[in-house]
Amino acid sequence: MDDIPGRIEHTVLGPLTAWEDVTEVLDAAVHHGMRACVPPCYVDEATDYASGVAIATVIGFPHGQHSLETKCTEANQVWKAGAAEIDLVPNLGRAAAGEIEPFEAELEEIAATVPVPVKAILEAPLFDDDQLRELAAVAASTDIDFLKTATGFTEGGATVSDVELLSEYDDVKASGGIGSWAFAKELFDAGADRIGASSGDVIVDQYREQTGRE
Repeated sequence: MDDIPGRIEHTVLGPLTAWEDVTEVLDAAVHHGMRACVPPCYVDEATDYASGVAIATVIGFPHGQHSLETKCTEANQVWKAGAAEIDLVPNLGRAAAGEIEPFEAELEEIAATVPVPVKAILEAPLFDDDQLRELAAVAASTDIDFLKTATGFTEGGATVSDVELLSEYDDVKASGGIGSWAFAKELFDAGADRIGASSGDVIVDQYREQTGRE
């Protein structure tokens, strides 16, 4: 596994996230060589504060029920503010109800709105394997760049089995409940390309302690 720290997105997305919380995450990202994922309202400041850190942010977060127009506006705004990647919550309620065409069209339009990678958050814990396969196949047929397991704001998080399933279709960001290098390694081994975690610094410290790598 090459450049483990560079595949970790150190994350702060809580409802009470303040600028001080964001700077702590950015300082840790700089120190450990990680990426960072911050709320959209702080992207402009974050890119100025830590210009060497690849900043991701979220749109339609956390439930995906914004209008498509709103999401496209959000995507355009955060890209112009300096976001290197965008994590999108699509309208999973429509998808769960069988409205697959609007789900696909939403992903296509948002991906076409910005010239940076977009990750579709599929909230894997809310779906059975057959449903998840359908969502993954549709998402992978669009210009979306990654499939992401979860927001961390619903019950359940990343699992090895969900990462294995999603990795059959596209690149995967595993997120939700990842607090140790041991678990992160399981997810990488299962096919994850990225890890999103509020414990990114802990994961990298444990990785270096256990492997002796930098």
